[in-house]
Amino acid sequence: MTKKIRFTETVLRDGQQSQIATRMKTEDMLPIIQTVDEAGFYALEMWGGATFDSCVRYLNEDPWERLRQIRALTKNTKLQMLLRGQNLLGYKNYADDVVRLFIEKSVQNGIDIVRVFDALNDTRNLATSITATKEAGGHCQTAISYTTSPIHTVDYFVKLSKEMANFGADSICIKDMAGVLTPATGYELVSKIKDAIDLPLEVHTHATSGISEMTYLRVAQAGADIIDTAISSFSGGTSQPATESIAIALEEMGFDTNLKMDKLTEIAEYFNPIRDRFRSEGILNPKVKDTEPKTLIFQVPGGMLSNLLSQLTEQGLADKYDQVLAEVPKVRADLGYPPLVTPLSQMVGTQSLMNVISGERYKIVPNEIKDYVRGLYGHPPVAIDDQIKEKIIGQDEVVTVRPADLIAPQLPALREEIKNYAKSDEDVLMYAVFPKQAQDFLGRREDPFYDVPVQEVTVTMDMA
Repeated sequence: MTKKIRFTETVLRDGQQSQIATRMKTEDMLPIIQTVDEAGFYALEMWGGATFDSCVRYLNEDPWERLRQIRALTKNTKLQMLLRGQNLLGYKNYADDVVRLFIEKSVQNGIDIVRVFDALNDTRNLATSITATKEAGGHCQTAISYTTSPIHTVDYFVKLSKEMANFGADSICIKDMAGVLTPATGYELVSKIKDAIDLPLEVHTHATSGISEMTYLRVAQAGADIIDTAISSFSGGTSQPATESIAIALEEMGFDTNLKMDKLTEIAEYFNPIRDRFRSEGILNPKVKDTEPKTLIFQVPGGMLSNLLSQLTEQGLADKYDQVLAEVPKVRADLGYPPLVTPLSQMVGTQSLMNVISGERYKIVPNEIKDYVRGLYGHPPVAIDDQIKEKIIGQDEVVTVRPADLIAPQLPALREEIKNYAKSDEDVLMYAVFPKQAQDFLGRREDPFYDVPVQEVTVTMDMA
């Protein structure tokens, strides 16, 4: 019997987020959407992650309108978004009423699949998202934030997948944000999850470390149902492996991919000049196409490596790069081995940087790290050592309840704060997630003089 495997195309979200900092405008997307829709993809990942922030902050676009426009042109393919659980699309926890409304409006405006993850794999932080997605009529795919450490074993992740299934997940994704899932471990992990639960299983990885194509081959052989790829224009390096290449290889091995190669070629030919434009503008840094095997050694996402180097270079401390890189695994161990995914990757990187620059470990501690140690992000995978805890937060109490249980409903206050500019629930939610940027965006939309500087006029009178 022919083995089936389906593809999720990431060019409109993770592909462009990984390589051009999510700067692609909606007008660059719309002309090719119908072709993408006809290519045979299982899903098109086109929303969530950093797309929402980028639309409002940099592109002067309404992210909700992007979703509606792409939905209107997509008849055959599921539309998918990435959601950070109780963090939504931001970097802090939101109240349950905000999470529920955000997901309800996402599905109403066109999202079919909500892929939801928690940076700590704390399933308590996924519960509201799962329930809200299903109540809204969407498909909830819970994502395992894959990482490696002494406690992040195959059995650990199999147990986590069972927990997610019990919470009501419609499918499971192995989300390998750093590109560190090796072929052998990928085969074992997929095999064991497929044996343990009867749900569709998707695998997401990045090409950063140079092993992603081999990993996709092995997870396909192990029974993965779906894999994530990016059309060749925005593939490789910090993005996903190339859609066309993986499809050709798997088809030759007897897999039914459902993809139409002529359509894939058309899609690549459309995006190639767009990629070249971003390259000529300096937005596409050639380094994002590089292979970085250090990812496998230090277990650090490629984007985090480049960010650390950039921060050090700006401060004239590029010579400290190797020291900071060596400090990252130590800080991560101190903090209970959190997966290095947003926002924990940024937090661990910053703490490592401060430890090296200050010359004393934990002499300077960002507030986010203090909140993490206090339990305000959820349970760390491993309990934090008492000595480290005391060094960071002293005798402060550690929260053991679900962090969102400490947050009162937020929607009434948010509606009141933005009532002069918000015309819809979608506008209120934009303000909830990115208050300053959304207020400026909505203000300019509603008032042509919103950000025009006030001119002070001095009147003088001639007394002659």
